[in-house]
Amino acid sequence: MARVLAVDDSPSIRQIVSFTLRGAGHDVIEAVDGQDALEKSEGQTFDVVLTDQNMPRCDGLTLVRTLRQRDDFGSTPILMLTTESSAEMKDAGRQAGATGWLVKPFDPVKLLELIEYVTQPR
Repeated sequence: MARVLAVDDSPSIRQIVSFTLRGAGHDVIEAVDGQDALEKSEGQTFDVVLTDQNMPRCDGLTLVRTLRQRDDFGSTPILMLTTESSAEMKDAGRQAGATGWLVKPFDPVKLLELIEYVTQPR
């Protein structure tokens, strides 16, 4: 199963995401914002990063750009899980290096399908 870094400033969203992913057998490390995620990602590898956009200290797009500059995250799938749904924001996510986009509230089955899809060997 996948090792997931789940980043969201909302404790309830982190809890729902973690419950959903752990229930499917995934290993989940939680981070409370982008800065916490950057700190927790040092020296660790993840199969996928799942991040919110609107967070204090370091937002999702900044997190994506920063991770993409690191060799160890150059090809790691990074999924945005956010309330932001505009075409402009999705385009900004793609330009930053996001692999995919899922809008809150999310369907747990779709989240699991997306995790499965992006972590499949290519």
